[in-house]
Amino acid sequence: MIPIAYTFIFSFNDSLKSNISWRGFTLDKWLNVCNVEGGAVCEAFANSIVIGVVATVVATVLGTLIAIALVRYRFRARSAISLLLFLPMATPEVVLGAGLAAQFLAAGVPKDMTTIILAHTMFCISFVVVTVKARVASLDPALEEAGRDLYGSPQQVWWRITFPLLLPGIMAAALLSFALSFDDFIITNFNSGSVTTFPKYIYISASRGIPAEANVIASAVFIIALAVVVINQVSRAARAKRLAKELG
Repeated sequence: MIPIAYTFIFSFNDSLKSNISWRGFTLDKWLNVCNVEGGAVCEAFANSIVIGVVATVVATVLGTLIAIALVRYRFRARSAISLLLFLPMATPEVVLGAGLAAQFLAAGVPKDMTTIILAHTMFCISFVVVTVKARVASLDPALEEAGRDLYGSPQQVWWRITFPLLLPGIMAAALLSFALSFDDFIITNFNSGSVTTFPKYIYISASRGIPAEANVIASAVFIIALAVVVINQVSRAARAKRLAKELG
């Protein structure tokens, strides 16, 4: 926890070019976070958000469909596809990043935000499939059969029974994908070209001193993530307590 505490404390440092030594307390960094280097830190953060959201949506949709197909259907090369989906999780990121960079170069694709999104989608799909696959495997088929017995159409059974039951697994996979995408540096660095993401900005700035504004954004992301977890736990506890009272 010491690095996290350091990042949070030094986000209030009245620093100049470097944010290594403490010079005094100030709220200016929090109030004017985008003023440093012409807004470069905010631009990098925005790029990471856009890339993370797009890659997460695409990977979650494709990964969910693949997970359902692998669990519910029997077809040729099913085992081979399952193995191939696990390979990005087991392969070192430097190998994935270099391999993707070589493929983009051979295909003549310029490196920009699109190549980053493609790269992130590729490795996020594996995590989505693994997460959603476990949820699909635990789903009781009798619930869907009951819906069909009650004259529900395939679309109605999907949206009213299957999808709500799969939603916790899908949301967990989406959150995991976004976290992996937002945090990634190695694969991004190989395939980003001139586009700068927040992790890449931190790496580049480390040689000349990371500005306090970067600490502000990192601290804000940590606080928001912590708040989401706390709110979720409190709401779950409240729902469980209310359900216990209704049943009691």
